Amino acid sequence: MSDFGIALNEDNSHFFATRAGRVLSEADVDAWVDQYAGTQVRHLMLCPNCMRTSYASQVWDPIWRGYDPTGPDDQPLLASLPPGGRQAARRWIHTAWQLNEAGIDVYKRWIQRSREQGISPWISMRMNDVHNADDERCYIHSEFWRANPHLRRVPYRFTAWTDRAFDYGQAEVRAYHMALIRELAERYDFDGLELDWMRFGFHFKPGSERKGAALLTEFTADVRTLLDEWQERRGHRIHLGARVPSRPQTALGLGMDAITWARNGLLDMLVITPFWATAETDMPIELWKQLLEETGVTLAAGLEVLLRPNPFFELYQTNSLETTRGAASSFFRRGADLLYLFNYMDSQTSIDDLQHYPILLREVGNPLTLTGKPRRHVLTYSDTWAPGEPQAIPLPAEIQAGGWGAFRLHIGPAPLTGRAHVCLSHSGTVLPQVRVNGVRCDVSYTPMHLSAPEPADPPQQFVIPPQVLVDGYNVIEVHATESLTVQWVEIAIQP
Repeated sequence: MSDFGIALNEDNSHFFATRAGRVLSEADVDAWVDQYAGTQVRHLMLCPNCMRTSYASQVWDPIWRGYDPTGPDDQPLLASLPPGGRQAARRWIHTAWQLNEAGIDVYKRWIQRSREQGISPWISMRMNDVHNADDERCYIHSEFWRANPHLRRVPYRFTAWTDRAFDYGQAEVRAYHMALIRELAERYDFDGLELDWMRFGFHFKPGSERKGAALLTEFTADVRTLLDEWQERRGHRIHLGARVPSRPQTALGLGMDAITWARNGLLDMLVITPFWATAETDMPIELWKQLLEETGVTLAAGLEVLLRPNPFFELYQTNSLETTRGAASSFFRRGADLLYLFNYMDSQTSIDDLQHYPILLREVGNPLTLTGKPRRHVLTYSDTWAPGEPQAIPLPAEIQAGGWGAFRLHIGPAPLTGRAHVCLSHSGTVLPQVRVNGVRCDVSYTPMHLSAPEPADPPQQFVIPPQVLVDGYNVIEVHATESLTVQWVEIAIQP
């Protein structure tokens, strides 16, 4: 697989829910793929499942199992939902049911249409999806999950959805998921299969992750063997990919030994990514590239759609075109081969500035088309950690009166021309002193206009003198005259 481009993930519900309310034709299904023709999207990662499938599976429950298309909104399948949620769920379920009744296999058509449009079609299987696990009766859950609570990873408590995820340390769990993989390989002629271990990232009982890593390596090898058998029948290479946490030690600490998978020749693509709570703008891509050296594995940098400086931030905002440009510029300069967009769909679950979606698809997949464009680099955090692993969340940061704070931002290539500002949101009333790479930055009296995503309070802007920014990491130092708490840090660049 050649360098650069976008891999775009389409989840298992979005298309069905957003096209509800009318009878869909094969042309309507094909049109979804057509919007990505002529863009930088090189791989469409088509997700057909959560705990249930959005197609007529024979080994797992389809999403419409137990659904009465002529019944009321409070029918048993939907009864556990609040009234407002029943109609939303029904849009997905009814549309998927309706398409199946019409004999239209969405994924089969998407695979065919993708190839016609010069895009590589993949199937992305969620390996442990536990949406709504707090509601045992929710329509989204499989009967297998409901009937087998002993197969869950933390049966003795419930503090998060992931406590009720399947425990891959149990052979029955691995066999259950392998059955769906076999069916997918038999049913669909895809270019690649992605094992999405980041939905939801926790697959073993706490303390069992080391033993679990060996089990997942064996599981991955079995999948590779299965795909090898099918590629002889299909007559073309069938790639294997995986989505794992953003840092090697965290991935391994959760039982995902992705480097061994790569060095054993099991993988063709590896996606490193946060989970969901924020885009992670400082993933150690260089380290991954070093560990993957000579494996031939394509490294994709995963970009989630939300952007938050810390887990306590109350505003739920998405990346904009400019912050996506910033993250992509950094990722490619650090060595990423692909930009992987998750939750960047064409409506509903997407960027807030949706009018820029067509532009984003034509710009952010190649460093050449990012050159000379306005971009923003926002300090965020890592949202996934192995149990007991020390966590590093840089914001909010308290600085005592007379003290200094320091923040590192990777900006990719330094701009050669134009303006650049530090944007800082903090408590306190006295203006702090700001330096970038040791050079003092004066407050800006002609600040850049920044739209969302933005801090809860308007940021102060400081002018970065020309030629101060460098490729890669830049250090922002903040000197506090009075005690303050820094809540937002970014470098905004207007070439």
